[in-house]
Amino acid sequence: MERSKRVILVSHCILNQNTVVYPLARAKGAYKDIVMELIKNDIGIHQLPCPEYRFLGLKREPMTKAQYNTEGFRNINKSIAADTVNIIKEYINNGYEVLGVIGINESPTCSINGDRGILMEELINMLYHENIKISYMDVPTDYHDGEKGEKFIEEIKGLVSNLL
Repeated sequence: MERSKRVILVSHCILNQNTVVYPLARAKGAYKDIVMELIKNDIGIHQLPCPEYRFLGLKREPMTKAQYNTEGFRNINKSIAADTVNIIKEYINNGYEVLGVIGINESPTCSINGDRGILMEELINMLYHENIKISYMDVPTDYHDGEKGEKFIEEIKGLVSNLL
């Protein structure tokens, strides 16, 4: 059976920009360059659910982290994070290498660096308590496929080459 047994978890909108709040989408579908770099290196891609989409659907207005930080929304994020921890443990317990999580910088839910988003707060906290150490990186706020995204693609290449 052909499997690399390497997987990375990605924020939902890396594979589906159609769920990004209007007018913030930066691609017609997926971030092709990011996806292709992962595919070229035989890395499985595990898409995280989008908490904002689950909570308010497609026709939501842009909101800040403070606006989303309600008990109901935080509970959705805790549930997604707990499920994600179980998924990561399942991979690890079956000999897979979980390379990390790619978030979306400045997202109220999926930002890892700077002001951490609500989902990533919950997920990173749960992983810490489970003593699971993985890498984290954010798609920059100015990322676009092509020349504007080359620096971030180099970061992905660096992550992958460090693990070979």
